[in-house]
Amino acid sequence: TNKDHKGALVYCLENGKLGRIISVIQILVRVIMETVEKIQQQISENPILLYMKGSPKLPNCGFSAQASQALMSCGEEFAYVDILQNPDIRSELPKYADWPTFPQLWVDGELVGGCDIIMEMVQQGELQAIVKESVAKRTK
Repeated sequence: TNKDHKGALVYCLENGKLGRIISVIQILVRVIMETVEKIQQQISENPILLYMKGSPKLPNCGFSAQASQALMSCGEEFAYVDILQNPDIRSELPKYADWPTFPQLWVDGELVGGCDIIMEMVQQGELQAIVKESVAKRTK
């Protein structure tokens, strides 16, 4: 509660601990910024990137399994990040992307969407088209 937080702050002020709180906050901000930079780098270095639970060969949830199979059916290479092995990315990517769930498919630096959107795009032939278009950009 707010009363508890105020009490903790008063205690820290009275006992000279505010500097420690500020140091911890600075460290947390730095870690978050480093994670966001890592996400941006992954997205910029990997034209087709799937953030998922597990790996394409060994997915750890049904939605990730469907998304990775849909991508594999396009016949092109793609990168993936196992968010279960990267808790910092699992925590920060939903805020960065403004998309709360996993998997998340990114193509050419743009968020395509999650499992439902990916599956809808497969049914309409759109996923194959954007994957082939992305590959064609790199092979020119």
